[in-house]
Amino acid sequence: MNKNKMKVVILCGGMGTRMREETEFKPKPLVPIGKMPVLWHIMKIYSHYGFKDFVLCLGYKGEMIREYFLNFEEMTNDFTLNLRSKKEKVTHHHKAHLEDWNLTFVDTGPETNTGGRVKRIEHLIEGEEFFLTYGDGLSNVNIKKLLDYHYSKKKIGTLTAIHPASPFGIIEVSNGIAKSFKEKPRLEGLINGGFFVFNKRIFDYLEENSVLEEEPLRKLTDEKKLAVYEHNDFWQCMDTFKDVERLNKMWRDGDTPWKAWERP
Repeated sequence: MNKNKMKVVILCGGMGTRMREETEFKPKPLVPIGKMPVLWHIMKIYSHYGFKDFVLCLGYKGEMIREYFLNFEEMTNDFTLNLRSKKEKVTHHHKAHLEDWNLTFVDTGPETNTGGRVKRIEHLIEGEEFFLTYGDGLSNVNIKKLLDYHYSKKKIGTLTAIHPASPFGIIEVSNGIAKSFKEKPRLEGLINGGFFVFNKRIFDYLEENSVLEEEPLRKLTDEKKLAVYEHNDFWQCMDTFKDVERLNKMWRDGDTPWKAWERP
């Protein structure tokens, strides 16, 4: 199977309870960075590397994600509409490029856990491997290098691990005097940054409502079947309203390291 035909599965079903300012009226993947939803940014990252077949695991307000892409041209371009004639052709004034993406929308339930959502799309995975990520995380991880690493390790799964930034400034003290102050430094430990690659054998570890990050990944770890790809560059999740503000400020300032599609 052509590697570029690999499915990219994106978890889009969470309620985003820690950012109610945005998610009360829309699902988290539709929260905008600039003028485009974070989900679009994630899909642009994968499509830049040639992976354009997406499976969207829908849940909370999933119908809004369907509607957004069904009406993508109208949602992202200016157009002229004659209200009297439904048959009259709409004239578009193109601004947004229409991507050559294949999107499969799957209702995986309003409250299903992450592993359960993945289990429900098992029938859509055609090849041996597939990508999986969250619908709220951005990174400049090189997707092709991640995939090559996964193949080299010959494990069931590969997890992209990142060094998180401390939410607080760190003060180093000597004899009661501040010796150094670091504003939100990167911490030493590694955390799950999403951007997974899985062999389809992962489905043997999943149940209808399992939490991917708990028993399935623990079992893979115990069996030494989970590889870890360390990413030491940009990564940012959109977990809180402050994260939304931070990413939008980066966008306004032109500080967009995740925009692989604009790098030479």
